[in-house]
Amino acid sequence: MAYRNGNYTAFYVAEPFNNSALGAHATKDFCYYNMLRMWKGADSSFPFNDSHDKTYNVRDNSDWEATLKPRLRERLRNSKNIVLFISSNTANSKALREELDYGINDQGLPVIVIYPEHKTKESLLTNGALTQAVRNLWNTLPVFRDSMKKVPTIHVPLVKDLIAKSLRDTDFMVTTKATPKIFIWP
Repeated sequence: MAYRNGNYTAFYVAEPFNNSALGAHATKDFCYYNMLRMWKGADSSFPFNDSHDKTYNVRDNSDWEATLKPRLRERLRNSKNIVLFISSNTANSKALREELDYGINDQGLPVIVIYPEHKTKESLLTNGALTQAVRNLWNTLPVFRDSMKKVPTIHVPLVKDLIAKSLRDTDFMVTTKATPKIFIWP
């Protein structure tokens, strides 16, 4: 069995991949992922353990079936959870569908959902529940929307302290996960 200590970060990258020199690095959701990496680089106590660093990198133009898909699955098998960025830029790409379907439905990974367009937990809520606007974002990712009832999910704004708290919480780690439901920090 794999040693599951990584945080697998899932985010939208346009397909076909951007052929510029920046490739995936030019996409907005990739910038949010890089923010987690930056926080970790600036503060070694920040609890982000990047699953994408655990296998060798692949090029944006790599073959899907022979290289990309197997590499994503290997990284997911070595992860304790999925960190999913959902924004108004997110779209239902092949890679994101594969990551979420395999991660949730095959591996049972809990999901920490980060909404980068929200800067406070109150902006996610109406009367203590997630707003309809937040719930509507799930419709862009039907595999997530339809599968999230199988694993615990926590929904947080792009706030470093709340993200760190979520990454440390054992309720959102595959070997100690909570009962499947939607969680929001009080």
